[in-house]
Amino acid sequence: MNIERIRAAADRIRGHARVTPLLSSPFLDALAGRRVFVKPECLQVTGSFKYRGGRAAVSALPEAERAEGVIAFSSGNHAQGVAQAARDFAVPAVIVMPSDAPRLKLDNTRALGAEVVTYDRATEDRDAIGAELAEARGLTLIKPFDAPEVIAGQGTLGLELAGQARDAGIGAAEVLIPCGGGGLTSGAAIALHEEAPGMRVRPVEPEGFDDAARSLASGRRVSNPHLTGSICDAIITPSTGELTFPIMQALCGPGLAVSDDEALRAMAQAFLRLKIVAEPGGAVALAAALFHPRALEADTVIAVVSGGNVDPAMFARALDTL
Repeated sequence: MNIERIRAAADRIRGHARVTPLLSSPFLDALAGRRVFVKPECLQVTGSFKYRGGRAAVSALPEAERAEGVIAFSSGNHAQGVAQAARDFAVPAVIVMPSDAPRLKLDNTRALGAEVVTYDRATEDRDAIGAELAEARGLTLIKPFDAPEVIAGQGTLGLELAGQARDAGIGAAEVLIPCGGGGLTSGAAIALHEEAPGMRVRPVEPEGFDDAARSLASGRRVSNPHLTGSICDAIITPSTGELTFPIMQALCGPGLAVSDDEALRAMAQAFLRLKIVAEPGGAVALAAALFHPRALEADTVIAVVSGGNVDPAMFARALDTL
């Protein structure tokens, strides 16, 4: 992985992925006790940053290989990103999704034209299911995070953010990023290291599923003991990737963890102050910025809201925290 690969991905997705803005609110600044900016990838195509990686990966495939179709496994956001990218190129897509994924994500993935195959995340191995289907049908697997072109696509967010920060006069900041397998975290870290060296990326995860933070602290990849038990489904993964972890280890600061309740409260504040809709996993970085001030060092924090694909009942639950 290098900056050239990310720049090439940016060229391929330009005009397809949206340039999401950089938002701020004096009310959030007061709550956090420092300047807080928000990069709302909930406004991205398909409602999350995952379209960047999906489009970058599918567009990089040789035409003949792409025509055979693609397969992905995801709790929902990567599913929709790949499904939309496949639809862009009019090629088949099969998406392996946990049966307990939010109904909105399952329905949206099907609506984008993908075939959805569900599995039990507590008892079945999604990697094995995906590999078997890929082999049987001649599909190309688009991994959710541990693939160079996916990382490059997610890294385009870092390129975009570096330019926006310069325009806003931000020279130094901590950039908080919701982290599952580390594709967005590692890709953005590479881009910011090259384009905005005054910014340090820090991964944010749900409490009890903070494998990235524990891996960074111990110096080796560790796994989550279980894969259910948090409302932050979008960023619950077994562990960071073989490709993503070394990048994070080299370029990122210590990880942070927030509670489900803090994620819900951050969702409510994002709606109240910025008029944006965040899903629980997408709101963890903002939660860390607002409710963990002592864990932060910089006077300015940029929080990525990575997705907004939330069921109405869960969003109502968040608004009840106001």
